[in-house]
Amino acid sequence: MHPFRKAVENRDAAAIEALLAEDVVFTSPVAFKPYAGKAITAAIIRGVTRVFEDFAYEREIANPDGRDHALVFTAAVNGRQIQGCDFLHFDEDGRIDDFMVMVRPLSAAQALAEAMGAQFDRIAREAAGDAE
Repeated sequence: MHPFRKAVENRDAAAIEALLAEDVVFTSPVAFKPYAGKAITAAIIRGVTRVFEDFAYEREIANPDGRDHALVFTAAVNGRQIQGCDFLHFDEDGRIDDFMVMVRPLSAAQALAEAMGAQFDRIAREAAGDAE
């Protein structure tokens, strides 16, 4: 099991954050512009853990050099079933420097956008270092 998967399944925010590169770029399935930086990416991941219900990784796909991983997941958002995939790229130090998420179906993506939108003020405060 990949360390990122293990950290997510254990809901270990510190371990997840430790796996992120300082210059990580997070591409959201519901926002047009990517987010750059460890603080905002970690805060977004914490926000997602608050809105996803019954989250489970279904499988892992990796390339032979270990620098690219795809983790397929299922979850629910406000009662809508969602399927998705976390696409991770790792830098030379083994930290995630590119993190892209894709989800389906559209109705679940819309529910995710709404739920994350409700979280975004808190996410921004967390990224800025303000504790809630």
